[in-house]
Amino acid sequence: MAHIANCGTISTDIVRRYFQYLRLERSYSQNTLDAYSRDLQKLFNYYTDKSINFRNVTLNDLDLFAGQLRENGISARSLARILSGIRSFYRFLVIEKEIQQDPTELLESPKIGLQLPNVLSVEEIDDILSVIDLSKPEGIRDHCIIEILYSCGLRISELTELLISNLFLEEGFIRVLGKGKKERLVPISSRATQELRTWLDVRKHLDIKKGFEDHVFVSRTRGKALSRISLFIFIQQYATQAGINKVISPHTFRHSFATHLLKGGANLRAIQDMLGHESLSTTEIYMNIDNTHLREQMILCHPRNKSQKE
Repeated sequence: MAHIANCGTISTDIVRRYFQYLRLERSYSQNTLDAYSRDLQKLFNYYTDKSINFRNVTLNDLDLFAGQLRENGISARSLARILSGIRSFYRFLVIEKEIQQDPTELLESPKIGLQLPNVLSVEEIDDILSVIDLSKPEGIRDHCIIEILYSCGLRISELTELLISNLFLEEGFIRVLGKGKKERLVPISSRATQELRTWLDVRKHLDIKKGFEDHVFVSRTRGKALSRISLFIFIQQYATQAGINKVISPHTFRHSFATHLLKGGANLRAIQDMLGHESLSTTEIYMNIDNTHLREQMILCHPRNKSQKE
């Protein structure tokens, strides 16, 4: 069951079955389940404070709950996510015939503007790669990791779980395990392939712990698979050393991968397949980034704009 300290008027069995449904039928990752758990805890605490039975909750109750979150400083984006999780929970209760009517049907989420992800230029990525010390095993590993993130557009979890047995370097592909445990083949560039070969040669001399023999990226000191937090830390450190002032995370390289492909003329559906997006609408956010770039170029280069500056 999810880590929920207080279920209030809702039985722990219902909560357990809900998270089992999310995990088995919706194939949600542990990170997503943890986020849903934290959000539902807020709702259950509210029910307890207000002595509200979940079976009798009204739309007005939920509107007041949302209002309380706003007063507590919850951002519009976070509030929208919390309310989305609440809708999911009540839809499950209707499916399971725990309640007759879904009180969230008319529940409105706050309107939030489109938030475009940070993207690095090719030059900025090269700057980050240039500060890595290739005389050390972890430097060779980290250099390879950043090249793979950028060249293949992997999610951080896909990279940390990448297996040697899923590398098909002669054929120019790697197999990754994406969201919902769905596998896909991702093309890999010759440069990234060479980086991988170099790292795997170094990796042979490391003391790999039992159970991690097939993991591509392991810790030099612990011999286990790299953690997500380790990747966040060293990528931010390299970005700082390179003088990059943007907010950088491993996911930034995925955004950069998609944006650069689109600017280079790649088909949007091909990018969707490479990223492993279920919906094309998720991939279309990169169209907005590209349009921003096009507008900047138009302002900079169009003769009408040039004449106004002169």
